[in-house]
Amino acid sequence: MSALPSTAGRLPALSFALLAAFVIATAVRTHNDTTIAIVIASVLMFACCWASAAHLLGPRAALQFVLIAVSLGWFAEQMGSSRGWFFGHYTYTDVLGPRLLDVPLVIPMMWFALTYAGYVISNLIVWQSAVDGAPGLGNAAMLSFLAAMIVTAFDLGADPYFVYTLKAWIMAKTDGAWFGETVQGFFGWVFVAFVIVFGFRMSVRQRPLQPASPFLRRHAMVPLAIYAAGMVFQMILGNPVEIRTIAAFALGIPLLCALAGFQRWRAPGKVAP
Repeated sequence: MSALPSTAGRLPALSFALLAAFVIATAVRTHNDTTIAIVIASVLMFACCWASAAHLLGPRAALQFVLIAVSLGWFAEQMGSSRGWFFGHYTYTDVLGPRLLDVPLVIPMMWFALTYAGYVISNLIVWQSAVDGAPGLGNAAMLSFLAAMIVTAFDLGADPYFVYTLKAWIMAKTDGAWFGETVQGFFGWVFVAFVIVFGFRMSVRQRPLQPASPFLRRHAMVPLAIYAAGMVFQMILGNPVEIRTIAAFALGIPLLCALAGFQRWRAPGKVAP
């Protein structure tokens, strides 16, 4: 059997190295949540998830996931900030760094990282594997909706923090039902996250996903750790303070369910010769 390509063989180590760098950057943010700290942590999270996805799904499928998530995420945010679609009317400030039109560049990166984490977590919950266990449309729709709910659970704590503490964007309507935010925003998150994950599933439906190199159970801890880091951050710094308790349940429940699936691990398909 021929040796694995050197790049593919290094993906696991790269994923863990980027994860460690992201955790350090997130810890730094707890003491100094500046624009540069936010941008560095966001880029590291994006790169970590891309390396993990390339390992799990193969480089081509991972690139498809990135392009779908980044393009649709940017479009949704641009339409939201300019026309009030999906999330209600809001305006980004300069807190999150450089923009493409009205949208900070780190925001589409976050859409990919969170939808990839949601994709893996939902698969672990249902199939005890990091990838799907059945190819049907019904399975794709159900798993995509579950992933979208997992992504939106993250947003329950993240949105108020970005608005109240970071002041990363300004909502036109501030008397919504969720700490001043509108419920429409959360419906928008579910919808956009669903479209991203379902779109990715449809884009790879005609071919089996093959890991770039053997994908072991410990490798699935990378997207789980990304999601868990967000939970811990919200539990420590969540604002309003009620978010700190909400995060433990909203994010902790899908994490625990994923870890239960993790205990009954089913390895993804073998690498093609």
